[in-house]
Amino acid sequence: MAKETGTTSWKELTFGIAITTPGNAAELRTGDWRSMRPETDREKCTKCGQCYIFCPDMVYSKDAEGYYPQNYYWCKGCGICAKECPVDAITMIQEVD
Repeated sequence: MAKETGTTSWKELTFGIAITTPGNAAELRTGDWRSMRPETDREKCTKCGQCYIFCPDMVYSKDAEGYYPQNYYWCKGCGICAKECPVDAITMIQEVD
């Protein structure tokens, strides 16, 4: 039951959040948030796919040559790919406006 102040008690709240426009994630260019971007040195890259496996935003996809190029549209620049790369083929580069 709500308190006298008119606010809802925490016990009355429903789980989850309100989705006002379902299916709009593709419209959100999350790559605009980053200040650093990953850059892969193909000379060092062994095509192991660790960047693909560890990326929380799935910005990597395998190309015809077996490399995993980044999709900067979605990349937030967290740097996890660079930390997980076993041969240090990924370097985080400062974004320039």
